[in-house]
Amino acid sequence: MAALRTRTLTATAATGAALLLGAALAQPAAAVELPHSAVAYFATGSDLTGTRFAVDTADSGCHDLPAAAASAVDFTTANITVYFNADCTTGRPGQPGDLSYALGSLHWANFPYPAVSYRVTG
Repeated sequence: MAALRTRTLTATAATGAALLLGAALAQPAAAVELPHSAVAYFATGSDLTGTRFAVDTADSGCHDLPAAAASAVDFTTANITVYFNADCTTGRPGQPGDLSYALGSLHWANFPYPAVSYRVTG
């Protein structure tokens, strides 16, 4: 019976230590300052930081960004297709392909590659 108690106490202590260690090592979620109104813009830094470039959601033409963007927010009813090449060309940066990024209405994102151009799609 003493051996069973020792194993139970040891298992309980190990579980408690693992939970405490996990809590101590857990990283907080990224602190992103989200807008509180209908707005769409690109940002040069991740998590909507850095220089911002406004999006006119009424203009469905292709637009090259003045500088590469690492993130964007779309808190409007429009959808935005993001491209990693100039002139709304699909593909990875400098490579042909069918890759683009769909930034949906009421979303924000950090991009896998620098965003270079975009088109409002609806």
